[in-house]
Amino acid sequence: MRPLRPLAALLALLAGGPFTVATAGAHSNTATAAARSIVATAGARSNTATAGAQDAAPSTAQGAPAPSSDAVTATGPQVGSEVDPEAASITVRLTAPPTGGQLRLLLFDSAVTFGRFSDAARVVRVPADGRAELALNDVPPGTYAVVVHHDVDADDQFDKNFIGVPREPIAISRGYRPKGPPVYARASFALAPGEARVEEAELYRVLGDRGLIGLGVGVLGRSSPYRGGDAGVYQPIPAITFNGSRLQWFGPSVRYGLVGSDRLRLAATASYRLRAYEEDDSPALAGMGDRDDTLMAGLALTSELPAGVNLSLGYEHDVLDRIGGGAARLAANRSFQWGIARFSPEVALNWTSGALADHDFGVPASAAAPGRPAYDVGDVLSVEVGVGSFIELTREWRILFNASVEFLPSEVTNSPIVDTDHVVKGFFALTYVI
Repeated sequence: MRPLRPLAALLALLAGGPFTVATAGAHSNTATAAARSIVATAGARSNTATAGAQDAAPSTAQGAPAPSSDAVTATGPQVGSEVDPEAASITVRLTAPPTGGQLRLLLFDSAVTFGRFSDAARVVRVPADGRAELALNDVPPGTYAVVVHHDVDADDQFDKNFIGVPREPIAISRGYRPKGPPVYARASFALAPGEARVEEAELYRVLGDRGLIGLGVGVLGRSSPYRGGDAGVYQPIPAITFNGSRLQWFGPSVRYGLVGSDRLRLAATASYRLRAYEEDDSPALAGMGDRDDTLMAGLALTSELPAGVNLSLGYEHDVLDRIGGGAARLAANRSFQWGIARFSPEVALNWTSGALADHDFGVPASAAAPGRPAYDVGDVLSVEVGVGSFIELTREWRILFNASVEFLPSEVTNSPIVDTDHVVKGFFALTYVI
């Protein structure tokens, strides 16, 4: 297999991280998918049902019952008039209780809902007035995790950055402080019949004051769709990431959040687009000339739909005008947890303008040769399916993996320089978050 061009590797080093090439190796989507698999669901909105009974009122910082004038609301399963003798309770004690806004105590009984911070089994809301304790009573025995959210603006939502990481302070059971997507196995506990469990918790900001920086090493690869090409291309790369309140940098892809809410967010984006091939990659490409790399920039919109589905739509254009044209992508993914691992299957529809598609797969009249007639590709649509995974080895160390298959349409496969109908792309990295 042929290593990537040294210039591309140098640019990847400067860009700082994982990338693969989309539309048969034209530009990076794998880093974006991996990034989504890392954090896309970390701070999803809690959409609990409004039916339910009021839990016991929280205590004040001195441990006395809260005044009856306090607004205490709870949502979750209906509690009957008779007390279950096996019912347990959970009390969360905050070491530094905040003031201003409200506090939300969320009870989760599922790895899936905990992973996206939505559809909690029960939610308690109280004013953030310095009280040090929050309580959940009449909780059936089982396995649970709890999250305390300081809802600073009292809008009943998680204030998040573009990729879904909470920006407001939170605290998680068992003192768990993830630096990526939360793992239920790290935060959950078994609640015995009649147990009065007490959790000591301290609110913190996931992104800290300056954001999260990740350092590591990775390997990316892709298969070659070109006639007579070798088995593919691979490249060891530095896996450097930054995840801040507005700015997110994942390898050659950068996003800056512009506006948004808990459910819908808009960001400016930029990404490095790797050259598709060099003419000496295959005899079929001889005389075609090396393809150009360039810088793409545009906008992206992401939305969190019911059932934990994340939908994204983006468009980027060649701002350096080395090739011209642009590309759009509509993708949907949903995350699942299994132990300390998270998996995010994704399906995407890619649109590539004629300028980019002809540059990668077409044959200009000036390069026509016997057995390689001139060919114009035009605009193309392709479907891509894949899965990203995130494995939290420790709070700081994690494994990232992403693999996808892009199915090339007939407009591409009919090209005289193409001999396959799909491209396989993959990325693997071991990173340490500072």
